Amino acid sequence: MGLLSIFKKKEAGAEPQKPVVTKSAEAPKPAETKKEVKPVADKITVGYTHLSGCTGCTVALADNYAGLLTLLDRYVDLKYMPTLADVRHIQKVDVSFVEGSVCINDKLAVEEIKETREKSAVVVALGGCACYGNITRFSRGGQQNQPAHEAYLPIGDLIKVDVYIPGCAPTPQMIRNVAVMAYLLLKGTKEQKDLATKFLTPLMQLTEKTSACFCDLMTNVINQGLCMGCGSCAAACPVNAITMEYGKPQGERDLCIKCGACSAQCPRGFFNTDVISEYEAINEAIMAALQ
Repeated sequence: MGLLSIFKKKEAGAEPQKPVVTKSAEAPKPAETKKEVKPVADKITVGYTHLSGCTGCTVALADNYAGLLTLLDRYVDLKYMPTLADVRHIQKVDVSFVEGSVCINDKLAVEEIKETREKSAVVVALGGCACYGNITRFSRGGQQNQPAHEAYLPIGDLIKVDVYIPGCAPTPQMIRNVAVMAYLLLKGTKEQKDLATKFLTPLMQLTEKTSACFCDLMTNVINQGLCMGCGSCAAACPVNAITMEYGKPQGERDLCIKCGACSAQCPRGFFNTDVISEYEAINEAIMAALQ
């Protein structure tokens, strides 16, 4: 009991230790995150209707690469498109690009082009099929129509078209430039609107034609003694139906797909002094928008 009693006496006489209260470290307050405020561009709304075509015009649009990203980031709000946007139904927009001709055997295609016109302030026929029917209308170039869909018309035969961009397919730069100028026409300053009007006027004048091919060049340019042998028509032809012989263009009618590229490219096909005199200013406005 000796050791045990000593231990009990010490334990009884000792002052009980006060519990040490440790202040828990206060949790650091999360730092306030400041959201980056980006100026939201006053974009134009754009739609893309795809009808009977090979999707080559869509590829030409995508071939703008960084330029396309600049357009989508600053100037264009893409509302619907079968490939680049996850929305396909037609919506109300400022500008609609239409690729492909209309198969009048297809009730849905006819309804879509009419709905596109109703819901769009500006309709742009993109590519030879939408402008003039191209291969789908004339069955040239070794390509045949689908058996169930045999009757194709350019969209201008069914609705009013505001701007034509012919070619099979149009160049990526041309599609980009039209998109930039459409933005400046709708949202730009007065000076920019004037330049956009001068740039777009020749493309708007192309809507007066129901077809365009090398035959038109032969009738309106070559036979009138206006051809200067520049070779622009031959360079623009996507199927090499035009060759330069002794400084003058020669066309193979059996190869022609009637895309209208040669007729639109010919500098003597139309003479627009506004575009020629303002070329540098127009080009600078486009390049400045894409910086």
